Amino acid sequence: MIPAKKSLGQNFLHSMGAVNAMVEASSLNESDTVLEIGPGKGVLTDFLLKKVRQVVAVEKDDRLIPHLTERFEKEVVSGKLKIIHADILEISPKDLGLLAKSYKLVANIPYYITGELIQKFLETDTQPILMTLMLQKEVARRIVAKDGKESILSLSVKSYGVPKYIQTVSAGCFIPKPSVDSAILLVDNISDTFFKYANSKEDGGSTTNQQKFFFSLIKSGFAHKRKKLIRNLETITQKTTLENAFSKLDLTINTRAEDLSLEQWKTLAHLLK
Repeated sequence: MIPAKKSLGQNFLHSMGAVNAMVEASSLNESDTVLEIGPGKGVLTDFLLKKVRQVVAVEKDDRLIPHLTERFEKEVVSGKLKIIHADILEISPKDLGLLAKSYKLVANIPYYITGELIQKFLETDTQPILMTLMLQKEVARRIVAKDGKESILSLSVKSYGVPKYIQTVSAGCFIPKPSVDSAILLVDNISDTFFKYANSKEDGGSTTNQQKFFFSLIKSGFAHKRKKLIRNLETITQKTTLENAFSKLDLTINTRAEDLSLEQWKTLAHLLK
């Protein structure tokens, strides 16, 4: 028996229903390559191997490598399963032999790396086709903005893809049982086309520069939650410029950052760039 390591944020998923829901949400077929992060004892891995051409499993815990290698000996020998002992935050998809839009990311990830991991795979130039992730329930709800209020996190994800809340997964579906419920989140239609919204003479409209400006804008907008949006943005441009942009968007001076939709932020970025 291999106990979960608290230092690695391990909670081993044992619910077959939840595993099946992750697989179904990923729309897998026999020609797919899947990147699985933190396969643990291989419960999800087993389901994935029955559906796809190849699974690349990246596991940080060295104790689990022999277990996975023995459990899936046939698949490892045939090349259907590649087990990589590494920290996913320290390697790139290219290091794993993965190309842009050549793979799907499906994983039950530790809560503590959620933000970093999502950012890594959305901002990379080797993006996956889609991501199906097991996350903390409240984080998944925040990403899809269940309450109608946007955040830096929700806007960051939506600018790259379409997030969908698949289902809640109770704490009892894991060993050890975490203190909160989880949820399956699908991020589909991943791309960087959202950032090709302007043709700046200064930067040639490069996607990288558009990304930097967009994220600096929304971070400034959410910098002080109690302040109105226009006050927060006065730190990066003149008040008259902001008033003109707000007028074109039919925004009032009382508008707060959380009230703007992704498209409104996109237009605002275009007007202020």
